[in-house]
Amino acid sequence: MTHKRILIIIIGLAAVFSSCKKYLDVVPDNTLKLENIFDLKKDAWNALAAAYSYIPQDDQTHITTWTLGDEWVGRLDLNDNAGNLRAMRIMRGLQSVTSPQLGLWSGTEGGKALYQGIRQTDIFLANIDKVRDMSDQEKADWKAQVKFLKAYYSFLLIRQYGPIVISENVITPESGKDELFLPRTKVEDCFNYVLNLMNEAIPDLKERAGENDLGQIDQVAAKAIKARVLFYRASPFYNGNQEYFGDFYDADGEPFFPLQYNKEKWKEAIDAINESLTLCAANGIKLYTFDKEPYLYDRSDYQANTANMKTLYDLRMVICDPWNTEVVWGYSNLNYYSEGELAHSSNIRLPSGYGDGVVNTASYSWQWMAATYAMAERYYSKNGLPIDEDLTYDYSGRLNIVTTPGAAEPAYESMRGILQPGAETVSLYLNREPRFYANLGITAGYWRAHTVRINTMMFAGKDGGYNSSQHSTDFLCTGIGVQKFVHPESQSGAWQRTIKYPYPLMRMADLYLMKAEALNEYKDAPDAEVYDAINLVRRRAGIPDVEQVWSDGSIAKTVNKHRTKEGMRDIILQERGVELAFEGSHFWDMLRHKRAPSSFSSPVWGWTHTGTTAQSFFNLEVKQSRRFTITDCLWPIDLNEMNTNGKLIQNPGW
Repeated sequence: MTHKRILIIIIGLAAVFSSCKKYLDVVPDNTLKLENIFDLKKDAWNALAAAYSYIPQDDQTHITTWTLGDEWVGRLDLNDNAGNLRAMRIMRGLQSVTSPQLGLWSGTEGGKALYQGIRQTDIFLANIDKVRDMSDQEKADWKAQVKFLKAYYSFLLIRQYGPIVISENVITPESGKDELFLPRTKVEDCFNYVLNLMNEAIPDLKERAGENDLGQIDQVAAKAIKARVLFYRASPFYNGNQEYFGDFYDADGEPFFPLQYNKEKWKEAIDAINESLTLCAANGIKLYTFDKEPYLYDRSDYQANTANMKTLYDLRMVICDPWNTEVVWGYSNLNYYSEGELAHSSNIRLPSGYGDGVVNTASYSWQWMAATYAMAERYYSKNGLPIDEDLTYDYSGRLNIVTTPGAAEPAYESMRGILQPGAETVSLYLNREPRFYANLGITAGYWRAHTVRINTMMFAGKDGGYNSSQHSTDFLCTGIGVQKFVHPESQSGAWQRTIKYPYPLMRMADLYLMKAEALNEYKDAPDAEVYDAINLVRRRAGIPDVEQVWSDGSIAKTVNKHRTKEGMRDIILQERGVELAFEGSHFWDMLRHKRAPSSFSSPVWGWTHTGTTAQSFFNLEVKQSRRFTITDCLWPIDLNEMNTNGKLIQNPGW
């Protein structure tokens, strides 16, 4: 069969040459023959878009991996619907070898078919030099982007499956069995393969993509993702994991995973992180701070409580302020015309009485992706300590019903714009760090969306709460919302009323916390260099430096926990769990440190959403059972693939 007979379905890209859009935007296009695809630049652009189109759609509620772990819970009536909330099905122990959820190997059950994506990159790399109207420099940049994508897709496969199949040859219709059916490669060799591809690609990339190319891979993004690859490679799950994979062997009787821990891998990660941070700084990428005027509804509170409100805005807008200074690499292949993003499923509906918006409509405001009760406890106290480690925090009385100070009381001044005055709530919600109030939607707090500030109470029949007459299935089943992804100006009713932004594939806070962790793991004991990295994030969050608060015996229960490697590891992982909450990080952090089975097998708890008063609402009840085992830490290879390729060895337990 000749190339003239090969047809490739191209997922095209709206050409930036004629478009006012400032990011990579994949849209459908026609089917083209191979020689036409690589004839002119405008057609080759579609092939470039096709290569990008395999990046997983983690913005989409039902197929995102960001809901893996214990942070989110969705509509309970969808429990038996296999086509919805796929990540949560994994967390409920419903992963399957016959239909793997979010399977990247074969593209099963909501997953992207990354081996198809890798084949797409191979075709691109083999043909891009044929394009007639591109300069050598342009071709080199596009080739580098696609080569990096090939490496990135391979990394995502390693992260889910461990050992993967690596093919050095481009698969064609003439390829024989020896090229088509290959065995899996040892994990260490897989990582080296990815890193080699990245090292080849990075020199030919632009240092920073221009405004018309936002979302495309540049050196800034590539070096940060390379640092993440090395960070994973050094982590205990992939580095010396005798406990899980000591008897997981290839056909030659050799272990798939490296069984001897190598501390020097952390040094390689540190070097890559530092190189990435240096390049980010040179390109003006830094921790985000809000530099605009506050919304009108917040002006008086902002003036009266400036420091606290400034911090709240810094944290409230860090994700949803489009293409802000913190974005190292953003996922920009958003579907403008349909709903389904986490921003839509987590936004509450506009109640009556808040202006002229579209009231009580489900369109773009589903109001059913909720935070678990565990997240309400995970955030720190106002002193920057876990609430069960802060001696000044009333942990034993956290479930007591309380009333916030009145508007005229001096005690309310520091709460202005953060909590409602004179409102009944639970003690758990008082004296918490700013990220708690910026990220969550709580009883007696504020929800900023629909261009207004909503006084959420979350009781049944109240603003933000369960209302069977309006939506019998759409409600926050735990009574705790997530407003982190909701732009304050996004409204219901139509796509034109929503604000789009790139979901962060890497942001600066992640890099700083990666640095803190890598340094802590490499050094014999934590020191100022470790503390400095984590403190950059903590200061933006408005909480004390880690060494300051953990050394204070009047506040910290476990004094000087930060001075040991093990103690600092726990502190860093909780910091990541708070700063990167709901962003798909916590699940992988727990997996990297072999904590996933113990962390994710507890049931999801929440408030009694049908309660109409504080007394009937603030009672904890189980919302959903969860079961996550060591077997679940590696995805199963689809049974169809196993039956097709006799050289494949299935992951343990499947």
